[in-house]
Amino acid sequence: MVARLIEASARNPVLVVLSVLLLAAWGAWALFDVPLDAIPDLSDVQVIIYTEWPGRSPTLIEDQITYPVVTSLLAGPRVKRVRGVSEYGVSYVYVIFEDRTDLYWARSRVLEYLQKLTGKLPASVTPTLGPDATGVGWVYQYALVDESGTHDLAQLRSLQDWYLRYQLEGVPGVAEVAAVGGFVKQYQIEVDPNTLAAYRLPIKTIIEAVRNSNAEVSGRVLEMAGTEYVIRGRGYLRSVEDIELIPVGTDGRGTPILIRDIAHVHIGPDQRRGLAELDGKGQTVGGIVIMRAGENALAVIERIKARLDEITPALPNGVRIIPTYDRSDLIHRAIAVLREKLVEESVIVSLVAVVFLFHLRSAFVAIIILPVAVLLAFIPMAYLKITSNIMSLGGIAIAIGAMVDAAIVMVENAHKRLEQAPTADRIGTIIAAAKEVGRPLFFSLLVIAVSFLPIFALEAQEGRLFTPLAYTKTFSMLFATALSVTLAPVLMVLLIRGRIRGEAKNPLNRLLIALYRPILSGALRIRWLTLGLAVVIV
Repeated sequence: MVARLIEASARNPVLVVLSVLLLAAWGAWALFDVPLDAIPDLSDVQVIIYTEWPGRSPTLIEDQITYPVVTSLLAGPRVKRVRGVSEYGVSYVYVIFEDRTDLYWARSRVLEYLQKLTGKLPASVTPTLGPDATGVGWVYQYALVDESGTHDLAQLRSLQDWYLRYQLEGVPGVAEVAAVGGFVKQYQIEVDPNTLAAYRLPIKTIIEAVRNSNAEVSGRVLEMAGTEYVIRGRGYLRSVEDIELIPVGTDGRGTPILIRDIAHVHIGPDQRRGLAELDGKGQTVGGIVIMRAGENALAVIERIKARLDEITPALPNGVRIIPTYDRSDLIHRAIAVLREKLVEESVIVSLVAVVFLFHLRSAFVAIIILPVAVLLAFIPMAYLKITSNIMSLGGIAIAIGAMVDAAIVMVENAHKRLEQAPTADRIGTIIAAAKEVGRPLFFSLLVIAVSFLPIFALEAQEGRLFTPLAYTKTFSMLFATALSVTLAPVLMVLLIRGRIRGEAKNPLNRLLIALYRPILSGALRIRWLTLGLAVVIV
């Protein structure tokens, strides 16, 4: 079959070249479509459940929230383990699924099992899912800096929470924008306990009065002179003065008791558990952009930068956005290093082919196959969502040396046959030489191509780390194997022309033969001793 394929390819060069050009164009498209990242994603398929219950101790949260959530999810499909963390006022539950589980399928299963907890958790407690991101989703971070000093940390945090956050969450590929630092602005009511006791009002009455006053009340439609007027009571609180005027009861003489009579109302910061600092110059406000799982990190970062450039003119005077972490720099450097090494390896392989074949046009057979096979390897990468990172491109680097072996051997055999029969039909001699070594070369390259198959048996982090390398190395070798019996015979027919110099005419080959001949002769004379040494070493 291999011999017939070599014969058919060499006799139909136009069809083979057009097919290879189409596949190369497809590979070029895949090259730019493959997601770029610095490292492979080693994180588990994980869903985070976040539950907030303010003011409660970790022990109470463990008993009332974390334990019921964890036990309800232990029986979930494809769940590998469930971990719970209880902190002051907050519960975190991490649900780890089996490898290769679809993240969104896992999130939907978690939501289903959370429905079973209805009525079993404390009132006013609602578990929520974390962002649909992975452990390497942190791709960009920035800080808000006011060099004019006209905006305090509370104003900068409000700008982050109510403007920048929504602008960036609208960028395709962004899962969440988390804020760090600053002060979250609150309307705070500081009740005087002595006054409250004097009026004999419980604190619960104050809470209900504030909650009930922050709402609108619907009325009815009033028709007057053929026009309908909608009557409604507007009760949303918009300022400190609105809160101060809320009635909470009456005294013995029917005079209303207002919030301002029993409490001090002011704007203040929410309690915080941390802060952000920039370059040792003081506190600041920042934002962390989390990328959605499976997105192209470099493309998402570029879209984030473009959106920041759009909204920068709308920022208050003196406020600037300073990038503090940008993974695109790491991605560009990692890809640049591997690109440089791939080019170096390609050049070295090409030079070796030229030096040993001692015929420039013949060397182009191996030189052309190399980039074509690399391009074709990106086609399955694009459809399998394998990112171009330091491991996946490393697989191509490993395979480069073996990708041209078959082409070099075929060309060398064709040279030998043309040297032995210079007057014979050139095309027929080249095809016969290719068919002579094509079958063993095809299967030897095939064995090399599948040599990394055991890596696919690795699991967990080891599998996620080395699987991209195994994929790309296998793809490169498979395409090089296919090109060695299709494109290589066509290129040999087109390029091996003119005067062919044999091995004896190449000075390097003469030197290597002269060095190797006495070693081979000596080994043959003491072949039994050589065989015994080999057995001992093994």
